[in-house]
Amino acid sequence: MTFLQRAKRFDWSNLRQRAMSAFVLAPLAILAVLAPSIGWIGSWPFLVLMAVAIALLAHEWAVMSSRERPRGIALVLAVGLLAAEFAAYRGYYHLAWLVLLGGIVACAIVALIVRARPVDAAFGAFYLGGPCLALTWVRLGAQDGLAWTILLLAVTWAADIGAFAVGNIVGGPKLWPRFSPNKTWSGFIGALVVAMAVGASVTVAFGSHMQVSLGAAALMGLIGGLATMAGDLLESILKRRFGVKDSGDLIPGHGGLLDRVDGLMIAILAVAGARLIHLAGWDA
Repeated sequence: MTFLQRAKRFDWSNLRQRAMSAFVLAPLAILAVLAPSIGWIGSWPFLVLMAVAIALLAHEWAVMSSRERPRGIALVLAVGLLAAEFAAYRGYYHLAWLVLLGGIVACAIVALIVRARPVDAAFGAFYLGGPCLALTWVRLGAQDGLAWTILLLAVTWAADIGAFAVGNIVGGPKLWPRFSPNKTWSGFIGALVVAMAVGASVTVAFGSHMQVSLGAAALMGLIGGLATMAGDLLESILKRRFGVKDSGDLIPGHGGLLDRVDGLMIAILAVAGARLIHLAGWDA
């Protein structure tokens, strides 16, 4: 009887919502990632997807962090991030980071003008813009960009699925109940194990392109899994700060876009850092 009660705790309704959102979002992401490697398509789908995501994320952040006066912050945030993203898309990565810095300052100034919190507006520009520029560099910055981007997405999705499945099935002590009451230590460990396995598997599949050893790939899977969990917890802390349950209502029954990519945001920075070290001559 105890076993049956324990089995019923698995959240099938949440799993169904996750599957439905993934069914819509995953093909778009995969198409945008593959497009630059398909000569007759080119990289414009990647830019379009990034631009749409930036506009949606800027709106969600402005509404979440400054609910009374979001329009001005949303506008300057979107314009600044789009300008930085376009510079990165064209290959001007140093300029892109300078433009992002200007956007951070502009967001703080506009927040002061509309009597919102400048720290929240400025942090939003960095929190959203940094991963966007890093992802653009990872995908378009070198010939091995496709392999590294697939590694990034695979590890992030694996960590998210591993945490959800193991956490629901095994249960146990909570990871950090003050900020995220649904996350467990079992889910955390499950996420890292699955992420390491997937990281190693992707590297085996793309070994000739990435030139990374199996051990280094497992390590990157571990780092990517940790970053995914950290990103998820960070958004939980931010939502607690702003007093909201979800970042938006874009995805029916499951919140906003930021709720779906929170782990990816930090994982992007981790994988981009690993790739930078690898390009600098790290003996993987």
